[in-house]
Amino acid sequence: MKNTTEVTEFILLGLTNDPELQVPLFVMFTFIYLITVIGNLGMIVLILLDSRLHTPMYFFLGNLSLVDLCYSSAVTPTVIAGFLHGDKVISYNACAAQMFFFVAFATVENYLLSSMAYDRYAAVCKPLHYTTTMTTGVCARLVIGSYVCGFLNSSIHTGDTFSLSFCESNVVHHFFCDIPAVMILSCSDRHVSELVLVYVVSFNIFFALLVILISYIFIFITILKMHSSSGYQKALSTCASHLTAVSIFYGTLIFMYLQPSSSHSMDIDKMASVFYAMIIPMLNPLVYSLRNKEVKSALMKVVLEVKFSLGL
Repeated sequence: MKNTTEVTEFILLGLTNDPELQVPLFVMFTFIYLITVIGNLGMIVLILLDSRLHTPMYFFLGNLSLVDLCYSSAVTPTVIAGFLHGDKVISYNACAAQMFFFVAFATVENYLLSSMAYDRYAAVCKPLHYTTTMTTGVCARLVIGSYVCGFLNSSIHTGDTFSLSFCESNVVHHFFCDIPAVMILSCSDRHVSELVLVYVVSFNIFFALLVILISYIFIFITILKMHSSSGYQKALSTCASHLTAVSIFYGTLIFMYLQPSSSHSMDIDKMASVFYAMIIPMLNPLVYSLRNKEVKSALMKVVLEVKFSLGL
């Protein structure tokens, strides 16, 4: 048996050590996080309050907002605190917890996006059977299944990563405890762990992408057959919003996780991580919802009710 000292805490290098950038980055990421919290909480409250939004599409959007809020909150407050007081030390258990919740909710989002693609397929391709296809039970099973897959996936990766020994460097070249950045610090053989990471992430991403791809093939075929210009524009608008978010989300995930650790450039990885850890949760309420007339109408209704109650 080797007599080694196990790591009990990690040091997060963050995005930059330049002292002149600490305050501007603190302000920027605080603003991003506030918009994320307000936007996603606002969407959840609107969907709960307005009975017109009690439909399958908004049921998925409400859960997407919740997931965005949760996985952004697993990372962003730590980053903001690091800019504020310069303490970038995170305990071993806190690092494991951050990794667990971030991976769990990011995976839930992965499967929610595929569920939303199936919902759009049912709405565009089978509008007459939509209410019987996307029943409350079907929607609930899709969402519950997404959460189960997310937390199961996170348990596998977090358990696999922290079953490794960390007895040398404890400096994480990242702004949070992401799997590749922590795994590369291990002083034990991580070959099997890297294979597990690549294969499991590959399955999760490509299974969800396959569902999205098949759904959109049928959607585009249906759109091309439409004779109504208004129906064509409405279906295309819905697809464009979803595809924009899908492209950003999956593009950064594939770039981050589906490459061997020897190919990782931590500085580039950190920039890519900013998009899916902070920017995407902020943009999703805008991309999916604020362009939607029903959401705008619900928002105006709430504003008018508040004004009336305050006597304005």
